[in-house]
Amino acid sequence: MANKTDAPSPEQIAKANRLRLAKEEGVRAMEDAQREAINVRKNMARLKELRLAKEADAVREQNAAEPTKAKTKKPPK
Repeated sequence: MANKTDAPSPEQIAKANRLRLAKEEGVRAMEDAQREAINVRKNMARLKELRLAKEADAVREQNAAEPTKAKTKKPPK
């Protein structure tokens, strides 16, 4: 029969430490990825807002210019 003691061997302790460290690093990596994803979504929302504002300004400028063009046209006979 194998002689088992209650104390873990140095190899078992080292393996347990490696697993613990890997788990902690995995948790940190997931948190970093989530933070980065949040930052990307915030930046995308900011850029979308800027793009929509720019498009709205272009439409306003176009609408402001159209009435003067419409007055210069003569109706067909």
